[in-house]
Amino acid sequence: MSTQENKQLVIEGYRLYQRGQISELLNNYHDDAEWTGPELELVPFSGTFRGKVGIAQYFSELDASVHANSFEPTRFIPEGDNVVVTGLANWVAKPTGRTYDCPWVHVFTLRDGKVARFECYYDTAATEKAFQPGPAASASSTTTVRH
Repeated sequence: MSTQENKQLVIEGYRLYQRGQISELLNNYHDDAEWTGPELELVPFSGTFRGKVGIAQYFSELDASVHANSFEPTRFIPEGDNVVVTGLANWVAKPTGRTYDCPWVHVFTLRDGKVARFECYYDTAATEKAFQPGPAASASSTTTVRH
């Protein structure tokens, strides 16, 4: 496939994800595809997932763990068999109810018209903080005065 065809395949993948059409999205992946991101102790959708079954598990864990208030790809940068995508997201961590902003970078490696490898880079500190058990940090400091 050409560089532009690779870019279009990746763009279509984001459309499918945003519509919740994960089974259709998985059709764009090789059976032996690898999906990898940072490994975080408290985040169920972190780490490496292999094959379509593993990638489906990733999306299931993502859906169970966070809600996207916004998820927007901002730039698609194709080069050969790779497409790099930058974007911004705002998530709610379902276990804690905390909201966090998360800029991200995704790197797709394509082979024979399908995704062979996906690498995800994102703000791990903000993500871990949102999943940390305990009281949420206050955005502003307020003092209660009792009389």
